Amino acid sequence: MDWLLHARRLAGRVTHPGSRWRDAVASTPRHRFVPAWWTWSDGHWELRHGPADEEAWLEAAYRDRTLVTRIGTFHADQAKAHDEPTGRPTSSSTLPGLVVQMYRHARIGDEDTVLDVGTGSGYGTALLCHRFGAGRVTSIDVDAYVTSAASERLTAIGHTPRVSPVDATGEIPGTFDRIVTMVSVRPIPISWLSALNPGGRLTTTIAGTSLIVSATKTDDGGAAGQVERDWAMFMKTRTGADYSPGLADLVETAHVADGEDVSTGRYPVIDIEENAWELRSMLEIMAPGIEHDYRENGDTRIALMMHEDGSWARAEQTGREPPTVHQGGPRRLWDVLDEARDHWLWEGSLPLYGAVVRISPDGTIHLRRGRWKATIA
Repeated sequence: MDWLLHARRLAGRVTHPGSRWRDAVASTPRHRFVPAWWTWSDGHWELRHGPADEEAWLEAAYRDRTLVTRIGTFHADQAKAHDEPTGRPTSSSTLPGLVVQMYRHARIGDEDTVLDVGTGSGYGTALLCHRFGAGRVTSIDVDAYVTSAASERLTAIGHTPRVSPVDATGEIPGTFDRIVTMVSVRPIPISWLSALNPGGRLTTTIAGTSLIVSATKTDDGGAAGQVERDWAMFMKTRTGADYSPGLADLVETAHVADGEDVSTGRYPVIDIEENAWELRSMLEIMAPGIEHDYRENGDTRIALMMHEDGSWARAEQTGREPPTVHQGGPRRLWDVLDEARDHWLWEGSLPLYGAVVRISPDGTIHLRRGRWKATIA
């Protein structure tokens, strides 16, 4: 199997010629870390088993894309050909370009010790080991099978970092110069701040947003930095085997019910999760915890918003006609979205990327850009 040619091509796509990461990407057999994965096809998840089709395996493994390895509690390694899991993705091998970009934002020095939060397949851990040596790398993941499989695959290619099944929101084993995460959080876990050495730097994303936060530890035990002028979205941290079941009943209500408040919308219906990450991030800061659903039926677009407090909204738009908006529950979620879109139009942009960040010792995130301020707890 001539995987090296594929790895070198991948390195050429995700790194520049002088990058410190080029050799790591070009020399790391990503396919070894993802022997099986799930793909979404025709409304359901289908298993892909690499060794059964080596050409397809290499093509998938050395593309710059994320490969989903676990749905709910069902890992692709343990699945059979006709299994169809249900639920949300709970583990993956992150697209290599984003892994490298997160490491760049962390500004990892040659002598730094690194905590890799969210082991996943172990591919990112392998890049760290190649670049800095396994003795400087610790990787943690809440899933014991994930850490066991990743550890075996790392050892098989000559890397022996410390890999442990650890709840990232709890106590962290050791202290580090850099903490880099392939998961999202809200707020910053206090244990991360405690695990940072003086002057240490953390790079992570805020749950429900595309905001990458990089911050350096301050003398008061907090941290200070900025929102990078870049974006990424990761699965949020979890403490159990799976995420909560979500708001399935409320989704059905939002899809069919008449609203307590019915109005004509001022803006077109869009798929906010796929096509408007900045707007989605702003909404999450203004009203945390909203879940979204988007559907198309011919020329009709339908966007749903739900919150665990029982609030919901549905906007339906056919062609270029103004949308009809139904809203119910204690809050008017679509009105909050309109506020965010108003801000965008009035100011010419949203104030997120490039914002100054201050993280309190309790993990609360404070954002500021010009006159705009926000607190994320």
